Amino acid sequence: MAASAREDGARGQEQGRRGCEHYDRGCLLKAPCCDKLYTCRLCHDNNEDHQLDRFKVKEVQCINCEKIQHAQQTCEECSTLFGEYYCSICHLFDKDKKQYHCENCGICRIGPKEDFFHCLKCNLCLAMNLQGKHKCIENVSRQNCPICLEDIHTSRVVAHVLPCGHLLHRTCYEEMLKEGYRCPLCMHSALDMTRYWRQLDDEVAQTPMPSEYQNMTVDILCNDCNGRSTVQFHILGMKCNICDSYNTAQAGGCRISLGQQ
Repeated sequence: MAASAREDGARGQEQGRRGCEHYDRGCLLKAPCCDKLYTCRLCHDNNEDHQLDRFKVKEVQCINCEKIQHAQQTCEECSTLFGEYYCSICHLFDKDKKQYHCENCGICRIGPKEDFFHCLKCNLCLAMNLQGKHKCIENVSRQNCPICLEDIHTSRVVAHVLPCGHLLHRTCYEEMLKEGYRCPLCMHSALDMTRYWRQLDDEVAQTPMPSEYQNMTVDILCNDCNGRSTVQFHILGMKCNICDSYNTAQAGGCRISLGQQ
């Protein structure tokens, strides 16, 4: 429910902070859609049947003196600092986290700014160490996370870029690795599996197949290089002849080599 400024301020102080669970701030936003007061757009959206447009916010209420005023960084009545960081475009008030407003993204990002660049094709701010080293996918940030199905572009959770170019929330990526290693969209390996493939080489070498399977071959499709090859069937995995990956799928039935039947 929407809170009064004093109730919100008192609750925040009891919990050792100002504002809500999402942001540290000294004001409430007056929602232009319903004229209700909420600490942030997320609190509003969690309690209403519509969304608050952050860009249309015009007024805020101080949590100390309760004066409603134009959105600004400091209260004009009691000089309360509404936020160490304030963006007059997004109307974001929060503690200083080295935020910056990205004109191309259209929203604020957590910086520092010099550690990030905006990829025009992916349409997202990425870490500098990915510049020229990531696979671009047109407007990939406008897709929802394939794990939780929630928005990535405006999410407060950092996006993780997979080698295939697809994006996941970092928290979703970390949870995914507990169950598997492949991108949920294209099945490409989501991290460098080279060391594990070499371990699997050793296990395959130490695990001979029964005699009736030793001359059996199968057609496979590699999820990492998209190549097709014919390899010896093995219960532990079939290794791509092109890139040495075991991230493969059977693309045909098993057969016995004619010369060895």
